Amino acid sequence: MPEQIALAEETAGPRVSAVLVSYNQAEGLRRAIQALERSRDREKLEILVVDCGSQDDSSRLDSEFPAINMLRLPHHFGATKAMNIATRTAKADLIFFQFPSVEVQPDTIPKLAAALEEDTEATAACPLLLDPGGQPVSKFARIPAPGIIDAVAPSPDLTQDSVVVEYPGLQALLVRKQFIRGMNYFDERHFGHYRADADLAMQSRRAGKKIRLYPSIHATLHPEADPLEGDPLAEADRTLGAAAFLGKYYGFFTGLNFRLTSIFKALGRFDFRLVGYLVRGQKLDGSQSG
Repeated sequence: MPEQIALAEETAGPRVSAVLVSYNQAEGLRRAIQALERSRDREKLEILVVDCGSQDDSSRLDSEFPAINMLRLPHHFGATKAMNIATRTAKADLIFFQFPSVEVQPDTIPKLAAALEEDTEATAACPLLLDPGGQPVSKFARIPAPGIIDAVAPSPDLTQDSVVVEYPGLQALLVRKQFIRGMNYFDERHFGHYRADADLAMQSRRAGKKIRLYPSIHATLHPEADPLEGDPLAEADRTLGAAAFLGKYYGFFTGLNFRLTSIFKALGRFDFRLVGYLVRGQKLDGSQSG
């Protein structure tokens, strides 16, 4: 009988699939995977790494960690496409999206999974992020709207067992795979690298579902620069993502007005390369490789 139970648990598949999308972040990625490997109930955790055409050692880390599943993309197609590839590949019903700069504790994912499985009103759950010194650094935004694209939300009450948050981002977020399927996966038509997380937050709100923060469940966020920082195409992608979001939810002309305003601002700075990307609508979606 114990052997039959063990066999049934083995064939049931993983409880959670951890998804890390990485681009030239080998050091942080290695640390993140090491922490995931120390997770409680490791046998119920699938680790999926999507490497977006890195030039560092990222794409070779599966030789160090043979139990992970490495998905190698030939170019940087943007996080939206990478997350869709990983989500469709994932075997578990719960997907833990994690930045390479995040280091989980051994009980982070099991506790989040237990909390989300018990809460039928929630579509996602996130831990409280701490800096390496143990101080809270979680930042939450408001879902974008006309005039408030990157507005910061008030700090939640961390004395509560759980707190409903509006837009936590994807630094460390456990999401029901069924919900992602229900929104027909992440919207690659509108989003390249940035803003798909805002779309997820809006879809959750429109479905009447909640995203919960659990202050007693922790993970560490290490200070690391965005590998795309300073790239004009990445800046254009962020702007075009915001324009696409506004157009999708507040009407075509709202999105167009935001895009035109951004073009004129770039012209005022004589940033003609950025202007070109914005005019052409060129996202970080792989087309730049040509």
